[in-house]
Amino acid sequence: MRLITLLPADQYLVVNKTILTEVDRKNVVSLYEPIIGSVAISLYLTLWRDLDRLEFVSVDYTHHHLMTLLKANLETIKLARETLEAVGLLKTYFKAGDINHYIYELYSPLSAKEFFNHPIFNVILYNNIGKYEYDLLKKEYQTFKIDTKEYEDISKSFDITFKTSSELGSFDAVGREVLPLNMQDQVDFDMILSSLPKGLVSERTFGKRMRELINNLAFIYQLDTLKICEILRLSINEKGCIDKENLRKQTRKYYQYNNHGKLPTLVYRTQPDYLKSPEGDQTKRGRIIEVFENTSPYDFLKSKYNGVNPTNRDLKLLESLLIDLNLKPAVVNVLIDYTLKKNNHKLSSSFVETVAGHWKRVGIETASDAMKMAEKENKKYNKEVKNSKKVKTEEPVWFNETLSKEEMSDTEKAEMESILKKYQ
Repeated sequence: MRLITLLPADQYLVVNKTILTEVDRKNVVSLYEPIIGSVAISLYLTLWRDLDRLEFVSVDYTHHHLMTLLKANLETIKLARETLEAVGLLKTYFKAGDINHYIYELYSPLSAKEFFNHPIFNVILYNNIGKYEYDLLKKEYQTFKIDTKEYEDISKSFDITFKTSSELGSFDAVGREVLPLNMQDQVDFDMILSSLPKGLVSERTFGKRMRELINNLAFIYQLDTLKICEILRLSINEKGCIDKENLRKQTRKYYQYNNHGKLPTLVYRTQPDYLKSPEGDQTKRGRIIEVFENTSPYDFLKSKYNGVNPTNRDLKLLESLLIDLNLKPAVVNVLIDYTLKKNNHKLSSSFVETVAGHWKRVGIETASDAMKMAEKENKKYNKEVKNSKKVKTEEPVWFNETLSKEEMSDTEKAEMESILKKYQ
């Protein structure tokens, strides 16, 4: 895909491809915002507002208009737009010219029922907000059933109530439209077809919706093609069809069996894009932050162990930080690095939990803020060392203030690149 530079003078038009309601407004704020962040949600609501009373197509606006309303630069707006595209809330079209022109198509968010039953959104929401907030949210959307067993249904049917003598031709009218989650294939479907028994399944078995489901399950449960094949064999019914509910069940059971009964967590996820630092900082500190942001906590800890997989005890600690405390992946990476240096290369649970609790209370969400907080705490510790018999401990390399000014050497750049490539 070619690189397109977004300019303030570039024009855009908003097209409403759906029916948007106040319920949709609530859903994007309550359900999507914990996943994609406030900037992306603000952009969605601003584009919705741009429709104003025209309802279906807006007038032409410039991107300077968005910069003014959102109080954000073009790079932030572009990242927010791409996030909306990825989760199916927006589709973008581009036409080059003396003044470039964009068309932004708005789509409905999933309904609460669709969202809570989605194999990816549901799990990511849980991981991002934690069990307590998740349960509160579910209660907010919970439906109540009225027992009608002792009642008789006396509702009239349409054909009894209305009579008609003619028909009119049909036409396309606006309706509610939802985009599927924007995701590349996570598995090799040609390999799946060749691996499963011939005559049992065919290409028609793997229609668009089935492929979407398999991709979603492979993504959230971190499964490769061969593992998916094993699970599919258990999910094919006597008619040679893949039972979707059984497929979900078998996938969940497979993951839990191999993960001590636990459901997937964020230990393999990297920092959300909306919380990453702007690209282009080539100082040593900037490149270290890039590693923190683009490496999952699992892989970061593994790199600290020289390629040895983290122990079950370590994984439980990571899960606690990411799920129970809802710390962001890059923040956990900073905490890992800080802890190992301050505790003779040991991942001390008591030290980690004490620091993590403090960082959670003060709202640390980015690698940069976590590093500043660690430096602040270390200065306080060093003062205590001077006034006691405590032994001064090691410090992470990023405690050096000159790193924010120093450019990396070619050797250091190559080392950082190898770390990022290895774990992406």
